[in-house]
Parts: sequence; C-alpha cells; structure tokens
Amino acid sequence: MTNNRPDVVEALPLMVADPPAVPEACRGRLVERARWQWHPADGGDPAARTEDFLAAHGLRLHDLARPATRHDPDGVCGAALYVSAAAGALLAGGAPGAANPADLPEVVAVVYGHTAAAPARPYPPAPWWRGTWTESWQPRQHAAAVTAVREAIGRGEVYQVNLVGHAAATYTGDPLPALARLGQLPGARYGGVLTGPGWAIGCASPETLIEVRHGTLTTRPIKGTRPATVAGRVDLLASAKERAEHIMIVDLERNDLARVARTGSVRVDDLFAVRRWCDLWQAESTVRADVADGLGLADLLRAVCPGGSVTGAPKLAALDRIADLEPVGRGASMGALGWVGHDHLDLGLTIRTAAVDGDAVHVWAGGGITWDSDPDAEVAEAAAKTAPVRATLGGDHGRRDAGHHRRPIILPT
Repeated sequence: MTNNRPDVVEALPLMVADPPAVPEACRGRLVERARWQWHPADGGDPAARTEDFLAAHGLRLHDLARPATRHDPDGVCGAALYVSAAAGALLAGGAPGAANPADLPEVVAVVYGHTAAAPARPYPPAPWWRGTWTESWQPRQHAAAVTAVREAIGRGEVYQVNLVGHAAATYTGDPLPALARLGQLPGARYGGVLTGPGWAIGCASPETLIEVRHGTLTTRPIKGTRPATVAGRVDLLASAKERAEHIMIVDLERNDLARVARTGSVRVDDLFAVRRWCDLWQAESTVRADVADGLGLADLLRAVCPGGSVTGAPKLAALDRIADLEPVGRGASMGALGWVGHDHLDLGLTIRTAAVDGDAVHVWAGGGITWDSDPDAEVAEAAAKTAPVRATLGGDHGRRDAGHHRRPIILPT
C-alpha cells in the first residue's frame, strides 16, 4: 500500500494534473495533496478503504443523496479515482481473472487542491519510441474463445460474455505526451491521464460507468459497433443481434442501479441512441435512478463495478467465463476512472484505454459475445476498436536514437 501524505508532495509528479472528468474550471491548476494505492496483497475491503481515505482528506461521501454543495477554491478540489476490472470483480464477489500484465495498482485515489500555476516539468519530454505490438492471443485463439462462449450460452450457463484481448510493446522515452493525445480523440468523454510511481494510464473512453449529480444516478452503457459510415449507421440501427445484445446489458445495468436507488425510480431515458467515437458508430443508452438515502461511495462501487457492458450477463457467471478464457488480465482496461468532487461523482468505464509501466505500453480491446456472434466478425470488431488507440500512441518503429535513453515516468520517490 502507498499512502503519500501532503508532507511528501514534492516527491510526486511535477506535471499538469489532468485526470478524466476534472471540472473545466479547475483543469490545469491542480496540485496533488495525497495519494492512496491498493494491491490485493494489502488486504482489506478496497471500497471501504477508499471511502475512508477520501473522507480523511475532506471528501465525505458517506451519503451521496446529501452531497456537500460548496467548492472551496482554497481547499481540496476533489480526487481522481481509479478501480481496475480485477478489483471490481473482487468487489462484486466474482473471479478476478488472469494476472495483470502491467505493473499497476488495482485501486488508486489521488486528492487534489488548487494552485495558481501548475508546476513545470523538470525536464523536456524525451523522444518517444514504441516497438512492435505483441498480442496476448492470435486471431484463431480469439475466435476459439468466442466459440467457447457460444457453447456456454448453448448450455444455459450465460446469456452474454464480453471477451477482451491485450497487446504490449516495449518503449523508450517519455510516454506521457502520447498518452495525453488519447484524450483528444473524437468522442473521448473521459479523456485524461493518471500517473503514479512507475506507471501511467491514458484514457479515451466514451462510456459513463456511473455519474452522480443532484441526487441522480446515471449510467450510459455502450454495446453495438459499426464503421462510422452512412451504411454502417443504417446497419447498426437495423441489426436485431446488436439490439438484443444491447438491451440485455441495459437490463443488467437497470438491476445494478436498483440495488442502490430509491425504490421504483430506475428508468431508461434514452434507448439505443447512435453515437460516434473516432471512426466507429456505437449504440448507447442512458439509464437513471434516484439515489437512495444513506448510499455511500463504497456501496456504490460494489453495485456498479465491474461495468456490465464489459462483463456480460449474468455478471458473476460471465466473470467466471472471462477468468477461464482470457489469457491475460484486463489491467487498466474495463475498470473505472474519473473524478470525485464534493457535490458530484463522474466515473468513466476504461474502454479505449492504454497503460504504461516501466517495461511496456499496454492496450486492450474486446466485445460482447452472444449466441448470434460470428467469431471472425468479433475478432475484426476488437481490432477496429483498438486501431485508433494504437495509431495515436504512434512511435518510430524503425529507428532508435543512439543517444536515446528511457526517462522515468515520474520522479523517483
């Protein structure tokens, strides 16, 4: 466990703090006050410990139905919060899956205050070079996993399972500018970067896992993908397979929210709306509910993590299939990353996300598998989803500068 108090702030990253969902008025003028990180070996309930840590630093989230209403410009602004897919599975009581391929914590909370001017980087970024991607599974292995899910559906064990693949590449130089570019991709509602000792996460997610504002819970599950062409939009809207897959996840999200909502308040405000992310159309719905009295952050995380659109239905049975079939853990992907303020909470689901540790840059992508899924089409869809992320990470694959040495992601602590 890492718990950096304010008296060691000078050992933390000297860079502009830019996690996803930061209030626009505060972007570019945040300074880190305290940090808490959790690994499974630390033990304890990570949801409860996160809530307690934030409360100890002025963010009291024990009753989200009665949030604070004052944003103190001279005090704590809010906190970035990250929960991995594996941590979410543990909170849900499900199988955590294969080991994390990246050297990352599973839960991170970083408390920020305001500063008049963001601290400057202590050195200019070293030129970024990325090697060739190494896949966690080949297309035939991915297709075989799709077939295995269809067989499980045929046996009545599950209705839908989201399968995710992974790729890694070695690198040299400073990864932060490349990760920051992800947040500028079209449709990146949760664009931003979170860093820590020896690691960094860059997010370009369009999907809301959970938002809490003015007593309302909101989730926006995404399920259904086509190329962003006129024909692709028509095909997505007409697809009975995509609509059935989508509605299955909407029902799952309705049930998740019902666990922490005021009785009878769950509703679907927008069903199967088509949104654009980069060069893809995706189907998105909006599910809302009224916050139940006494709902705290810990119970909210237990109810919504991991997100239903990246697990499947029923959620626990889908997690079992995921643990059996995926050869590499989901790491920074398919989890939660966003902002917790005094009066609101906004967490994106970490699809379209990359992570960097001391050895490699990592990316993930996948899709939901139903009885009607075609294995080859599912492999192609995953490739289409990860292509913009990989292209944005760039890198000179053919040349290394002889004087080019890797810089650390952050200053040593």
